[in-house]
Amino acid sequence: MPKVLMNHGAGGELMQEFLSKHVTSHFPKMEADVPLDSMDDSAVVDDVVFTIDGHTVKPLFFPGGDIGKISVAGTVNDISVMGASPIALGCSVIIEEGLDIEVVDKVMESMGRTAAGCGVPIATGDTKVVEAGAVDQMVMSTSAVGKRSPYLDSNLAKAAEYRPVENRWCTDSSVRPGDVIIASGYMGDHGIALLSFREGYGFESEVQSDVAPLNKMIAEGLKAGGIVAMKDPTRGGIANTLNEWCSKSHIGMEIDYASIPLREGVVSACDLLGIDPLSIGNEGKAIVAVVPEMAEEVLKALRRTPEGKDAAIIGKAVSGVERVVLRTEVGGKRILEAPAGDPVPRIC
Repeated sequence: MPKVLMNHGAGGELMQEFLSKHVTSHFPKMEADVPLDSMDDSAVVDDVVFTIDGHTVKPLFFPGGDIGKISVAGTVNDISVMGASPIALGCSVIIEEGLDIEVVDKVMESMGRTAAGCGVPIATGDTKVVEAGAVDQMVMSTSAVGKRSPYLDSNLAKAAEYRPVENRWCTDSSVRPGDVIIASGYMGDHGIALLSFREGYGFESEVQSDVAPLNKMIAEGLKAGGIVAMKDPTRGGIANTLNEWCSKSHIGMEIDYASIPLREGVVSACDLLGIDPLSIGNEGKAIVAVVPEMAEEVLKALRRTPEGKDAAIIGKAVSGVERVVLRTEVGGKRILEAPAGDPVPRIC
């Protein structure tokens, strides 16, 4: 009898197949602006944006963050990349019996500080304690609701000045040939920082997790106008994000590897460990698709924020085969495949 594997929850192709066959196939269908079947970062029902996220980070504390910070940031980002403003969070935490109460205090203090910093309050929650060994210290689930960003309509209207815009939200299926692809900053920091700290490789002295809420940065991008799709490249990294857009939008992509922001420490660590930095999860970055006429304006807007100061144009969407073509540093080309799963387990 087949068993559940770690990669079934790691964000890549195996997870997508697992969800479609064994999870969502059992749920009733519903009418919605952005339904569950679309597999976007959030659902939209009657203009209410809703998401939920689980967190099994190991260890609970890592260079640049902790399970509390990542639970708030990740959930806020899932709402924000749809073109919505998150307005409230819910938190459900399962705690292993025997965990030091000081650890609980540190995690909750971090959650509160992060929520206050991004302006999204924690409005409801639930707490359970289970027997020792039932969970690994702490498992957290956070949900959020949001409303349509006050800048989304003008943003889409700006995009519509240059090409037809069919969708009312920044969904995965909204990218069209010619759209410019922007990465909001350095890729791979979170996965390498956490893996290095957990395994004692020492790279964390050079690389810190990027975990951060992006709602304020995204609002600045929407103010500039012309954005048609956004996604936070968490599990499976930028490789998974770009391949999802190709599949759902029925387009291809040409990406310049040299233009992708990558720290030397991340590249060195990945070379040593045999990991593709483009397949590693991030927790404080966004990939943005924008009509070409507004790409420079959006780039400038992102760069004016602390979270987007290292933003860069990395490529464009093209017509043709639904694949991501990566231009290498030596001038060649290769297909950037969707990963089976994130090569670093339990990082979010």
